[in-house]
Amino acid sequence: MIENVETAMFEILKKIQGDLAAFRSEAGLRFQRIEDGQRKQRRDIAAMLVMAHGVVGDFDERVTKIEDRVAALEAGKS
Repeated sequence: MIENVETAMFEILKKIQGDLAAFRSEAGLRFQRIEDGQRKQRRDIAAMLVMAHGVVGDFDERVTKIEDRVAALEAGKS
């Protein structure tokens, strides 16, 4: 009887060990997917920031030209 209990206990422990190994493997894959998604988002954000800086630079250049024209017009009226 004791031998049957020990055998059953070892079988249960082997099953638990297998389940834990499968869980670790699955969790590792899920975390890897999350990390891959985060890397992609960081790259996308960096690209958007570069584009935004380019747009802001162009806008700033246009505003500066308008300010220069207004200053020239104001200087001419005085």
